[in-house]
Amino acid sequence: MNIPMPTGRFVIPEKIVTHFHLKEGDVAADFGAGSGYFLRVLSAGVGASGRVYACEIQKQLVEKLGDVARSQGLMNIDPLWCDLEAAGGIRISDNTLDVGLLINTFFQFENKEVAIKEIHRTLRPGGILHVVDWTESFGGLGPHPEQVVDPETTKAHFESHGFLFERGYDAGDHHFAHAYRKL
Repeated sequence: MNIPMPTGRFVIPEKIVTHFHLKEGDVAADFGAGSGYFLRVLSAGVGASGRVYACEIQKQLVEKLGDVARSQGLMNIDPLWCDLEAAGGIRISDNTLDVGLLINTFFQFENKEVAIKEIHRTLRPGGILHVVDWTESFGGLGPHPEQVVDPETTKAHFESHGFLFERGYDAGDHHFAHAYRKL
């Protein structure tokens, strides 16, 4: 059976990172870093004096993230095993992060409330969280239709947990992107 491939633009790290407004010395975390699709652009964005925590629940991917960072000379990347859906499951101290990223991950959470509280805990007051997620589902890519969380529902989740919606921005034809400030 041939699954038709969707057309249009997808999330491109080199383009979307321009919306993160990273600067030298920032401390950032990629919550649900997966295979490290954003490692290179995040590392460059925070510079040599910054840090990037690559948070992942799958232990084999945490090891792979470390291997990728070392092989690419990304010395400011710290792979961490984290359970975003458990209180205290993110092994980052309170009020540490300048920037957090949640890319193609929010739809996967079974316990969205705990995950949001955990992410909120790690961001410093005024820190920015970028949420990028799917707007639709289609053959083999992205979430199942019942997993898609629309932008307004996503906004309501974050605003009810101490985040202020700042802006939306372009993330491609199949995704939405929001920036939230921790109050």
